[in-house]
Amino acid sequence: MDTIIPLTRHFEFSETISILEISYILASVLFVLGLKKLSHPDTARSGNLWAAAGMGLAILCTILFHKSLVGKGNYEGIHNIPFILVALFIGTFVGWFAAKKVKMTAMPQMVSLFNGMGGACAALISMMEFPKMQTALSILPAHNMLNGEALAILLGLMIGGVSFAGSMIAFGKLDERIGDFKSPVLRYINLSFLFLLLGFVVFIMFRQPVAGETWMIYTLAFLALVYGVTFVLPIGGADMPVVISLLNSFTGVAAAMGGFLYHNQAMLTGGILVGSSGTILTILMCKAMNRSLLNVIIGAFGGSAAAGTQLGDLTVKEITLSDAAILLSYSQKVFIVPGYGLAVAQAQHLCHELDVLLSSKGVIVKYGIHPVAGRMPGHMNVLLAEADVPYEKLMEMEDANNEMGNTDVVIVVGANDVVNPAAEDDPSSPIAGMPVIQAWNAKNVIVMKRSMAKGYAAIENKLFYHPKTRMLFGDAKSTMQKLITEIKSL
Repeated sequence: MDTIIPLTRHFEFSETISILEISYILASVLFVLGLKKLSHPDTARSGNLWAAAGMGLAILCTILFHKSLVGKGNYEGIHNIPFILVALFIGTFVGWFAAKKVKMTAMPQMVSLFNGMGGACAALISMMEFPKMQTALSILPAHNMLNGEALAILLGLMIGGVSFAGSMIAFGKLDERIGDFKSPVLRYINLSFLFLLLGFVVFIMFRQPVAGETWMIYTLAFLALVYGVTFVLPIGGADMPVVISLLNSFTGVAAAMGGFLYHNQAMLTGGILVGSSGTILTILMCKAMNRSLLNVIIGAFGGSAAAGTQLGDLTVKEITLSDAAILLSYSQKVFIVPGYGLAVAQAQHLCHELDVLLSSKGVIVKYGIHPVAGRMPGHMNVLLAEADVPYEKLMEMEDANNEMGNTDVVIVVGANDVVNPAAEDDPSSPIAGMPVIQAWNAKNVIVMKRSMAKGYAAIENKLFYHPKTRMLFGDAKSTMQKLITEIKSL
């Protein structure tokens, strides 16, 4: 057994505890370095590996060196190590297999599912630790649970439960298994549940602890799960990336509560990084959607299929493959605006091939990336990075809009709501005020779509009827291949 050197009445030091604490600090450093590397596609892969190494180090050192006080001066290591290793193996295999097999179009669903699992873990930790704390405090006369440990437990359960339930609903909506439930009443229901949750947390903390009394923690868990469901149910359309980002920040905060609870620096640092980065991303997404964060929290936003001005009997103009090939080949600058349809068609590699082909002819080719294009934040960036598109060619929405006036052709591939002029000129539209890529300011617009179907926000796109727009109907992958062949034959 290690020699214990008492420093104060409340702190003890040992060699194994020191090794464990140092490993947590090293893991935290690896998390920070990994997150830093994720800021650029060239280093993102190694950033993932660095962060994974940090997590692996924290897990390994916890198994080897963690000791619990079981009596005066007596410490015990972790029990049931075979079960822990089996669980680690199963979780690692399932995660690896799912990540390898998932299609790019289903990546948002996988992110929601994995994020929900993190929230569930945080909630389960709180449900396990609350009875222990309650029993320990019950021996103290006239004492309540107004302390930091109780606050960390209750917030971890509340936020983790909301994150888990909300992520599962988001998964169902992204996978088109759950529809939208839009009603003004849900706004008041959500606000009521939020205040009820916070009020119940305060009620528990001021209550006299009684050993074995578990109804409170299960009631709080139930309320958190219900709020997670009602919170996400009314949200739909192009607003889903904001929800994914917000739920991600929730999971990070819930994990940080576990770090406070266990005095675990690695868990605390990881949770803070996820929570803070998710919150910043949520604010950026809200700005990109022209929505307030309060509206996100109460679930009071999302498009409506019936809303917006009707376009009547306007007609669209089509363009042939040969005309499109000629127009692109003799242009000076071309912008490609990708959307979810590009991911569905798995046409990102052909998109890059078209880019290379046009560039060889002296055409300047850039990509206009809307912050919420796709089904999750950064969806298009990941998609194009997979096809080895140079990061320098990806232009943010504001920069792309500044160059639209001197752009010869904009090719819209599978995008819809993010290029809809209704956001700027139709106050009755559900996306009114939402910043969009102003493709109509270019000299010519070619829209690649299977049909005239509406986008994820379920509203008509006025760009399709614009005088500068020509529709090139067909599957994006096959159409792109035919277009490349046509350009090569010129």
